[in-house]
Amino acid sequence: MSRAEERVGKTKQELDRVVFIGRTYQEYMRMFDLQLPELVGKKILDCPAGACSFTAHGSRLGLDIIASDITYDHKIDDLEHKGLQDIGHAMETMEQAKGNYVWDDYGNVDGLSRHRHQALQDCVRDMRESPERYVAAVLPELPFEDEQFHLVLSAHFLFMYSDRLDYDFHKQTIKELLRVASEEIRIFPLTDLTGSRYDHLDRLIHELEAEGLRVTENKVPYEFMRNGNSLLSIRKNI
Repeated sequence: MSRAEERVGKTKQELDRVVFIGRTYQEYMRMFDLQLPELVGKKILDCPAGACSFTAHGSRLGLDIIASDITYDHKIDDLEHKGLQDIGHAMETMEQAKGNYVWDDYGNVDGLSRHRHQALQDCVRDMRESPERYVAAVLPELPFEDEQFHLVLSAHFLFMYSDRLDYDFHKQTIKELLRVASEEIRIFPLTDLTGSRYDHLDRLIHELEAEGLRVTENKVPYEFMRNGNSLLSIRKNI
């Protein structure tokens, strides 16, 4: 068994430690400030994709999208059950912290819950119908070829968990995302779980620019967590 297979296999014992919650296609388009025409004809990677429905809906619209996540080696029924549990727990927690969020899009916790359930439902349906679009991987390593994708999207992972993932992990993961991207990667949001800007973001930007990459912070037309309305665009000089 290879090292990668061992690492992916190990995740079978770790499902309880992973939160399987996702965002809808419409949320993705706003989070990453995307327009459908600019995505046509491009190969896109969503990583880590979790229970997001961007791949499901985008594929139905003719887009070429692959989703990758640590959870995808689990049985789909188990993921669906875990997702329902996680949504229920998250909504209970949300009631206690509503002041940290902007509710313009969802109205209230029930509205948010409907979005999360819709994303999960659409994701697991597509996993059953088109399992080849869902690839298990354990960051900071990906089972893809160099520059296999034009665009890589990464949401609600890097920067958010800076209390658990150190700077080296962030740098290694971004380097790996860049390896499989031929044009650009976009990371959203730029805050940690408290809504504070990632402490080491300026250092990261400086180091990436020193490597010849074009790095910009861009405001997006989406904000749920307060201050979480910007993405990081890292472009290769092509």
